Amino acid sequence: MKNLRLVTRLRHELQLHIDGETVVASAIDAERRRAFFASSANFIHTVPLPVSSTHEQQSLQWSKIANGHSDVEEIVLEPGDCIVAMDYLMEKESLLLGSLAGCLLLYNVEEKTTEVVGRLEGGVNTIASSPDGALLSVTTGLGQLLVITQDWEVLFETSLDPQDATIDNIASTGGHVRSAISWRGDGKYFATLGALDGSCPTKLTIWERESGNVHSSSDANTFMGASLDWMPSGAKVATAHDRRTEGKCPLIVFYEKNGLERSHFSIDEPAEAGVQALRWNCNSEILAALVSIGQHDVIKIWTCRNNHWYLKHELRYRKEEGVKFFWDPTKPMHLVCWTLSGQVIIHRFAWTTAVSETSVALVIDGSHVLVTPLNSGLMPPPMSLFHLAFPCAVNEISFVSNNLKNHLAACLSDGSLCVVELPAPDTWEEFEGNVISVDPCCYDFTLNNCMHLTWMDTHTLIGICGHSEHYRSAMVGSSETGNLVGNDDSMFFINEIELVCSEDSVPGSVSSSGWQARVSKKVPLESSVIAISPNPAKKGSAFIQISGGRIVEYCSRSNLLKMCAPAQLSGVDSDHSFPASCPWMNAVLCYENGMAQPFLFGLDDGSKLYMGKRLLSNNCSSFTFYSSAYGATERVMSHLLVTTKQDLLFIVDVNETLLKDNEVVTIDSNVGSHPRGKQNKEHIIVWEKGAKLVGVLHGDEAAVIMQTTRGNLECTYPRKLVLVSIVQALVQRRFKDAMDMVRRHRIDFNIIVDYCGWDVFTKSAADFVKQVNDLSHITEFVCSMKNSNVSSKLYEAYISFPDQCGVPMADNESSAGSFLGNKVTSVLMAVRKALEEQIEESSSRELCILTTLARSEPPLLEEALNRIKIIRELELLGLDDAKLKLYPSAEESLKHLLWLTDTEAVFGAALGLYDLNLAAIVALNSQKDPKEFLPFLKSLECLPPAVMRYTIDLRLGRYESALRNIVSAGNEYHEDCMKLLNANPQLFPLSLQLFNEPDKRNRILEAWGDHLSEEKCFGDAALTYQCCSSYQKSLKAYRACGDWRGVFTVAGLLQLEKEEIGQLAHELCDEFQALGKPGDAARVALEYCSDADRGVSYYITAREWEEALRVAYMLSRHDLVETVRDAASECASSLISEYQDGQLKVGKYVARYVAVRQRRLSLSAKLKSEDRFMNVEDDNISEVSTSFSEMSAYTTRSTKESSASVISSSAKSRGARRSKKAGKIRAGSPGEEMALLEHLKGMALTDSAQNELKSLLVVLIQLGKEESARQVQESAFSFEMSQRAAVKLAEDTVCNDKVDEKAHTLEHYVRMLRAHNSGHSETGSWRIKALSPP
Repeated sequence: MKNLRLVTRLRHELQLHIDGETVVASAIDAERRRAFFASSANFIHTVPLPVSSTHEQQSLQWSKIANGHSDVEEIVLEPGDCIVAMDYLMEKESLLLGSLAGCLLLYNVEEKTTEVVGRLEGGVNTIASSPDGALLSVTTGLGQLLVITQDWEVLFETSLDPQDATIDNIASTGGHVRSAISWRGDGKYFATLGALDGSCPTKLTIWERESGNVHSSSDANTFMGASLDWMPSGAKVATAHDRRTEGKCPLIVFYEKNGLERSHFSIDEPAEAGVQALRWNCNSEILAALVSIGQHDVIKIWTCRNNHWYLKHELRYRKEEGVKFFWDPTKPMHLVCWTLSGQVIIHRFAWTTAVSETSVALVIDGSHVLVTPLNSGLMPPPMSLFHLAFPCAVNEISFVSNNLKNHLAACLSDGSLCVVELPAPDTWEEFEGNVISVDPCCYDFTLNNCMHLTWMDTHTLIGICGHSEHYRSAMVGSSETGNLVGNDDSMFFINEIELVCSEDSVPGSVSSSGWQARVSKKVPLESSVIAISPNPAKKGSAFIQISGGRIVEYCSRSNLLKMCAPAQLSGVDSDHSFPASCPWMNAVLCYENGMAQPFLFGLDDGSKLYMGKRLLSNNCSSFTFYSSAYGATERVMSHLLVTTKQDLLFIVDVNETLLKDNEVVTIDSNVGSHPRGKQNKEHIIVWEKGAKLVGVLHGDEAAVIMQTTRGNLECTYPRKLVLVSIVQALVQRRFKDAMDMVRRHRIDFNIIVDYCGWDVFTKSAADFVKQVNDLSHITEFVCSMKNSNVSSKLYEAYISFPDQCGVPMADNESSAGSFLGNKVTSVLMAVRKALEEQIEESSSRELCILTTLARSEPPLLEEALNRIKIIRELELLGLDDAKLKLYPSAEESLKHLLWLTDTEAVFGAALGLYDLNLAAIVALNSQKDPKEFLPFLKSLECLPPAVMRYTIDLRLGRYESALRNIVSAGNEYHEDCMKLLNANPQLFPLSLQLFNEPDKRNRILEAWGDHLSEEKCFGDAALTYQCCSSYQKSLKAYRACGDWRGVFTVAGLLQLEKEEIGQLAHELCDEFQALGKPGDAARVALEYCSDADRGVSYYITAREWEEALRVAYMLSRHDLVETVRDAASECASSLISEYQDGQLKVGKYVARYVAVRQRRLSLSAKLKSEDRFMNVEDDNISEVSTSFSEMSAYTTRSTKESSASVISSSAKSRGARRSKKAGKIRAGSPGEEMALLEHLKGMALTDSAQNELKSLLVVLIQLGKEESARQVQESAFSFEMSQRAAVKLAEDTVCNDKVDEKAHTLEHYVRMLRAHNSGHSETGSWRIKALSPP
């Protein structure tokens, strides 16, 4: 679905020197971008071709008509001789010229020298070099074919048709042979046609390059002149068949290498028409033909899609101009035409999508436009809904849609203008299969070769015409001359055309008559126009791109062109022109800061996509836009769709990505070098190579239409666009549309609830049910509900969800009721309520309600069974009630419920209603074995009601209800009650509420205490025992938990004798000492045993130095004071030694760590320098490290381990205060570095060690051993500083790639820490200031 648009038409006029001189031959130098033209007066004109349309000055140079200069050189030939054929030899940088007299001349373009390299009898007819330039094929007027090397050696010479006697005897008859040669793209074969003047060739001959033998030849046919060209891809040879004898128009016929006809098509012209030349463009996509028709020569341009040849463009010239043409050999869309008078015109074409912004396909095919609204269905051309038939071939069309009317303007090849008014597209189905004729407008001007036809509004058109077209349209009425801007030096003009319809249109019909057109304004331009796009934000305004990418704005209500800034883009230069000429340009509305602003997007020939000066993609092959707006009068585009040369489709949110003030990043910058590997959510892999975007279906359709290279249409629904359209519908509360899209595209139904939050949806449930109004769809929705936020997890890569969606469902407390925070139950409850209010009673509604109950979490099966029970009771009454007919049968309802949920759960719910009959019905319908459930139900039926309910509750695990029921059964079932409590201890609190009798409560409390004792909750057990006056068990529980105060309190409650309490105290002392609680043992010994020696000894063991000294002085026991003094001195000496050993260990660990780190870094640098490993992960390097002697691993992986402080009071207590090591440090192990770091951290002083240390320092000072205290404090502080410095050093180097031998030392870090902590009291809070050094 593409149309061929004429982008620019650049003209140049050769300065011919002699009257009657004409241009007879041409050649092109593709490497240096220059063309050569030979005249009948033997002059060679050299004309430079534009390198690129991005160079504005070159375009301006080519736009000059008058005083055009070219390099001219005369070729001296014999009198009466002239040049008739010419070709450029790239290897020799020379032109090979063939003359009428048979001379072959080599003209050196650079040195301006001419050399005669041969002479052929009968004159030269054609010259064609092979694609590789190694060989030359030449035909003569006598019908001879010669293949020559570049060293002028003749490989072979033969007749053009060895089987044609007329060509062989041409020398005797005096005739002249016309011929044509065309090489295949790979140069292995070439084809020829030849015949005498006045006759037509009858056979196509395929020749082999090397041997000169005839490879194949076609059947005898009447070929037309020298119309022959081999497709560059080598697939087929294009020729023309003359059918004038049959009264039919010529055929374009394609032959294969074997000489067999492959296909053909008609040129749809009168039988008198003649095909003079055929030419393929360099990529074999376009075929152009020069056709002579009456007083005109027409260049027709075709392309093939879906095995149908479309006539896409026509260029008309007068017969006397004698036009010839050739395609640029390197630029497939550049067509160069030249006339006998020396005019050279370069036509630059571009493929544009035939799909309008409103998704209407308008495909040009000669004089027909194939019309298909893609919203109604995909019809790949040549199929279409209906045809618009114009008087002659259509060159360009423009379509505009305004409310219910659509207007189509068409510029025809004869310069006429046609306007068609169409009704709304939803009424076009009545035109299906019709061919609707279109009448031209009434006008007094012509628009020959008009370019860029664009609607400004429904009654104004603009188009670009060149200088010659300006003169053809200069004859306008005198009333219009005031609006015409005269400027004879301008090369291009903007023609503004006003349209007036004198007839009223018939609603629902297609009308084209009564339109009158006049040129109301002409505005000159100094350069060629590349593209025009109407301004979507302003009526009567359009953006015009001139050569080089510069943008100007044209306003129809003024005669001025002004430099345009389509939209203010933050961070971008104020000049919003493109960096290069962009033949594909589109102006669209996008939101910026809440305002709709026009933005210009352009695609240049180098596959670069721009938004103004911002580069969006480096390898874009096509682009289009999608609007998610529904029913909006102003279509604002929300997404940009881009396909790349790697066959990837990108969908970019314009508002979030393109308009942000972030650094410039191209759309496809994150794509790896192998895009066809792993699927990526950022892009979609296009299913067929070379497929391009042709259009989209906006709004809820959310479809992307792509066309493959062979012409097939494919419609896809990208997940991102689908989700955007669903979200748009949800925001606008269009639940039915959202539901339809979710079902059609198989999106998770939870998105309807999750996007705005389930609490918001519950408030809109009534609208949801009312709009959907389809119980089967609602049932499908209900069955899909899940309690988690499913959608944000599934689709977070495609769309952004509101903030409230990120709140967990259980934390949302906006809904009330017993199911607070339960998404599924809350949503289904709201839907169920809406069903009861909005939908009339029916069997389907009841089943849907049962579905909401069954799908709740947890399922509300009892409520569902109650509804079924009501229906069953009505059925048992046998009443012919009209209301009963509105409900399904009980059996149907029950089967529906069983289908939705687990049968065992339904059977259990039926039992939970204590309805044995209902339970039996459920069991029968759930295919349960009667031998299993009937005995059970009969046994229940025989039990007393309370016991039956108790038995059912036990089976269902409803223990609270079971307890209540067994209590209500009477005293004879009290033992069963106690068994239930012992089996379910959580029921003890409830049981105390149910029983009032003291003996039963005491029994329950004692049982509860026994349970707590078994669970090792001795404190709670002791109190529970006391509640039921079980003091012996309470005393035992207190002793078990080590609570000596509780023990002696309960002993008082038991009124024990003093001797018994003393004995108990001695036993507790021994127990606490064994349990490692010497402090508690000391208190018991002092308070209950009155044993001061034992108490002080326990305090010393517990390292409670201050308390031990206090007790000794309290009792005035100097012997105990000396005991404390001796123990403190001994502990001080032990700690000093231990701190010193610890400091030495810290130094060793740090030295080992630094050595390991240095070796690791040196080895890593060596490996990188040798390029032995590229992009190696740390874990991979660690596997290598073990092969080196004493090398540390390179992994950042750590082994959790901790070591206790080196400071402790005794070996036994130190072991109790340390955490156990998780592993040992092994030299060269993968985790050695991190293990050393963790070990250093574990050597820090613990809180208990600091408390013990401070208590010891205080006692030493109090006992007059100040010097010992100072030594202890200094050694402890030195150890602490070393340990902290070591940890700091290791942390600083673990993430550093370099170890400084001078800076990263333990001594350096100790000095830094001491200097830093000199004024901070936090460090060493255990220190005594009086002992601190100055």
